[in-house]
Amino acid sequence: MNFYTVNGSPNCRKVHAVINYLKLDIQINELNIFAGELATPEFNALNPNGMVPVLEDGNFLLWESNAIMQYIADHADNTDFYPTDPQQRADIHRWQFWEQNHFNRAAGTIVFENMLKCVLKIGEPDAEKVAAATEDFHKHAILLDAHLANKDFILGSKLTLADFSVAGFSEFFDTAKVPFRKYPNLVAWLERLDAIPAWADTPSLAA
Repeated sequence: MNFYTVNGSPNCRKVHAVINYLKLDIQINELNIFAGELATPEFNALNPNGMVPVLEDGNFLLWESNAIMQYIADHADNTDFYPTDPQQRADIHRWQFWEQNHFNRAAGTIVFENMLKCVLKIGEPDAEKVAAATEDFHKHAILLDAHLANKDFILGSKLTLADFSVAGFSEFFDTAKVPFRKYPNLVAWLERLDAIPAWADTPSLAA
């Protein structure tokens, strides 16, 4: 299998962390977005959206980070991380849909406005967008913080795909001024994730 990634992408990071955590034999192919490598005909043949991450498994091409995480986790023997029980799987999928549509959409907007615009030199933060995203983030962070009370991880005592998915943007929270530190259970959960080498040693931004 070949995994196509870009340095700095939270969605790529969470897939890469799964590869490392499960010790999967997958070739990592890092692309340079600034050199236009996501706009080539060769890459568009892999993903017509022109976006990463992408997984290539023979003739099978898969994009969307959470789908890739599920697919590669099914190739491992660790059934605690991605259980085969239908209800546990549905619970993981529920949190993955939630992070994409709610939690990380809000967090990602704050990260883009407060950090990435400066890095990319494409203008100042849009205060109205930051305010709206911050309001959304608080709404979703309250829910997650309450859910994590008396839990080590999102599904309970064991780490699963859900944790890597929901924590995707967390590396940038402090720098981008995402107000997550108001939520003690959320903070404690992120600290537990950072104690897991496969997560901590797979940053979005390589040194």
